[in-house]
Amino acid sequence: MATITRENIGLLNDKIVVTVAKDDYLPSFEKSLKGYAKQANIPGFRKGMVPAGVVRKMYGASVFTEEVLRSVEKGLSDYMAKEQLEIFAQPLPLPENDAANIDVNSPADYVFAFEVGLKPAFAITDLAKAATTRYKITVSDEMLNEEVARMQTRHGNMTEPEAVDTEENMLNVVFIETDAAGNEIEGGIKKDNSLLVKYFTPALQSQLMGKKNNESLVINIAASFGDKEREWIVKDLGITEAEAATKSFKLLITKVGLVEKAPFEEALFKAAYPNREDIATEEEFKNAVKEDIEKYLDSQSRNQLQDQIYHQLLDHTTIEFPESFLKRWMETGGEKPKTADEVAAEYPSFINSLKWTLIIDKLVKENNIEVAPDDLKAFAKQQLMGYMGGAAMDMDQPWMNDYIERMMKDRKYVEDSYHRIQTDKVFAWAESQVNPTEKPISVDEFNKLQEGHHHHH
Repeated sequence: MATITRENIGLLNDKIVVTVAKDDYLPSFEKSLKGYAKQANIPGFRKGMVPAGVVRKMYGASVFTEEVLRSVEKGLSDYMAKEQLEIFAQPLPLPENDAANIDVNSPADYVFAFEVGLKPAFAITDLAKAATTRYKITVSDEMLNEEVARMQTRHGNMTEPEAVDTEENMLNVVFIETDAAGNEIEGGIKKDNSLLVKYFTPALQSQLMGKKNNESLVINIAASFGDKEREWIVKDLGITEAEAATKSFKLLITKVGLVEKAPFEEALFKAAYPNREDIATEEEFKNAVKEDIEKYLDSQSRNQLQDQIYHQLLDHTTIEFPESFLKRWMETGGEKPKTADEVAAEYPSFINSLKWTLIIDKLVKENNIEVAPDDLKAFAKQQLMGYMGGAAMDMDQPWMNDYIERMMKDRKYVEDSYHRIQTDKVFAWAESQVNPTEKPISVDEFNKLQEGHHHHH
């Protein structure tokens, strides 16, 4: 049996020395050589009849080294299991180790040293004492009216008026690159698009009024759109913001369209809410739309509360780390070695991620949070409904069950889904621990809050 010694060499950083004697590896070495002798195909000898001396000469050195190192690894593994050591990553072999000293002709005691980073003991911050806020986002009349109009437009009928006469006109256009004089550039950019008149600046909207199919005007992209609209037009054209300020384009109208909004009648109610039998009037329709907006805003508010919880857990839970070990592991433990400068730059985000992983693991263990097979199947069903646009359907149809069973055999899908469900359950538990103050807030105020404090967990 290997002899093990252990000493502390730093914060949560130990050195483990494994000494293997001849009796630890020689029996397995001899057994392995006999195995080689039975299987070796060597010219001049029948299989299984190769003399032991020949086998030792040809394979002895490599087999001997393998068995010594295997004995070292077993000794280290057995020791850590017996001591129940919880470590980060894998033990790092120390530079003093030299496998070249292993000599099949001189069996001896061999000593190998390893460095380990120990996982720390820590306490989770008390969420019940955390100052948190649950925002109650107000649905404004403007927001409701905009969403109702959008749904009327979505379920309306497309007409083709003779000329542009409103900012709600939908234009099919071609952007054709020109010179400053408005002459088409041979081989220049030419791109189809569809956009509403109201996407243009007020000045250009005025110029577009009265325009018909096959009429055009020369525009400058930077001066023709607001910031948001310009950003996606520039991206669609494949140019830079700087180029948008200097390039000219002919805007050729190929079709003028207008969506006539669906009236408040049964056809709209059924199209928008096919599973609702209780919507028969304009007021009931608007109430249903408002309920949907409130559900969405409540989910956004919940996400924001979870963001607060995330920071409470991460920022107020104190955990010490074996920094020197982890930095050495980052340098040498990955697929590609890293420089000390690379490690220094990556270390803060690496530690944050590692800290969050430890917190999640501790919460899962202490609160018996489990992800069952039925949770994974329910998650897959929910995703499938999302792919189908949330339409009502019989989830017990054979092809759907076949799809879900197939997903359950996809290892990566199961692992990803497992972690997402586990994280959701952890946050659900954490929400039950906090005592947030409820605060009314407008959508604009909430959006500004989000812009100034956006994180992804």
